Amino acid sequence: MKTIIEPFRIKAVEPIRLTSRAERNALLEKSGYNLFQIHAQDVTIDFLTDSGTAALSSEQWSALMRADESYAGAASFFRFERAVQSIFGFRYTLPVHQGRAAERLLFKQMVSADHIVPSNTHFDTTRANIESLGAVALDLPCAEWRTCDAGAAFSGNIDLVQLENLLNSTEYGVIPLVLLTVTNNACAGQPVSMQNVRETSRLLKRHQIPLFLDAARFAENAYLIHERDSEFSSRSIAGIAGEMFAYADGCLMSCKKDGIANIGGFIGVNELELAEKLKEEMIVTEGFPTYGGLSGRELETIAVGLNEALQEDYLRYREAAALYLHSGLQEIGVPVVSPSSLHAVYVDAAEMFPHVSAVELPGQALACELFREAGIRTCEIGTAMFGRVDEKTGATICASRELVRLALPRRVYTQSHYEYVIEAFENILKRRSHIRGLKFKTQSKRLRHFTAVYEPLDTDVSSLLNSPVVQKFCPDEPACEI
Repeated sequence: MKTIIEPFRIKAVEPIRLTSRAERNALLEKSGYNLFQIHAQDVTIDFLTDSGTAALSSEQWSALMRADESYAGAASFFRFERAVQSIFGFRYTLPVHQGRAAERLLFKQMVSADHIVPSNTHFDTTRANIESLGAVALDLPCAEWRTCDAGAAFSGNIDLVQLENLLNSTEYGVIPLVLLTVTNNACAGQPVSMQNVRETSRLLKRHQIPLFLDAARFAENAYLIHERDSEFSSRSIAGIAGEMFAYADGCLMSCKKDGIANIGGFIGVNELELAEKLKEEMIVTEGFPTYGGLSGRELETIAVGLNEALQEDYLRYREAAALYLHSGLQEIGVPVVSPSSLHAVYVDAAEMFPHVSAVELPGQALACELFREAGIRTCEIGTAMFGRVDEKTGATICASRELVRLALPRRVYTQSHYEYVIEAFENILKRRSHIRGLKFKTQSKRLRHFTAVYEPLDTDVSSLLNSPVVQKFCPDEPACEI
């Protein structure tokens, strides 16, 4: 059959509250135009994140009932451990309550002030955890991403030429590890090729530097390798994932994504000494190493969800759903990043609002318009998230791209929900020339997009537009200031 259907039936439903435009206008104003501050009950379609928002399967609900809630040595942990080790292959598994806990624990043991941690691109909490230690989180996205090559199959790759130049340089300091995020969320969810993982591993081995994978969407990355690389077209998704992790020295994972769970994560490592140090720190901040801040119920949910995420029927449906939304938006003239990823559709807000400059936060403006139009909550991935103000010069440091991410919760929305979203975009397109940008009213130093307060720009924005602007990304200078 040509038609790809959801490989499941719906057993329970959750009501959606429909709001009026007047209500949504009031909510935007009350929230300071920050969609993180809007209550979920006031959201019609929630595309803010695919993290922890999945619908659990009947098998996961069944597994919940056998959970062992013992403080130490619970049977649920050992089922969780077997599931993780059978897929990822690392010797030691340490559960944590979510991905940013894994980041904090790992980086605290491996990263120090003045270190540099290169990556294909760091996402928000990863960057914050590295920078909080006084280190530099360095982005080395590949040329295909920098040049917006819509035909590239793997534009989530790390730039190996820039990485090798960095490793051979003596002026940039210590590199304690390299982190590859699969798929590359900050680069529109684009996948990393197996060749890129292999060559990164070989390069790092020559320099005796460990390679870690951020595995939050490992199954989706493995599926896209299966679909886009003929070398792997006959391999199982699990087999592809296993090879990917065999090239790494460890991984960290938020199981709220491809663990299809509502909470939880883990660190996987091969080195005993590092595992023992992580366990010691875990006991202080997360919990005993056989629960790591999670209940037995959550450990059981993840153990089942990790394997469900590798099922080809599920991944094919996930791809079809993303492509349906991606193609529908493209057909009405919405500029979307191509090719589509699986976990989200990314809209180029700068191209959609050419009259709104980067310093006027076009991504946040589009996100607010989507909520105003139809109660759709999304996430800006641009200057609001990754930009900053230079403390010395006062320059606005903008992001390399101004995107809005429509993150697709797993097994939650259906085709009619996506059609509703497409219609909302169509309505916004008709009046886009009248849409203005936003400016910060208040902002924090780190992760400002979570708590910032914005306000609509006044008619006269000349002072804002004339302020100095420095682009974050410098293709020819891998160690540029960000």
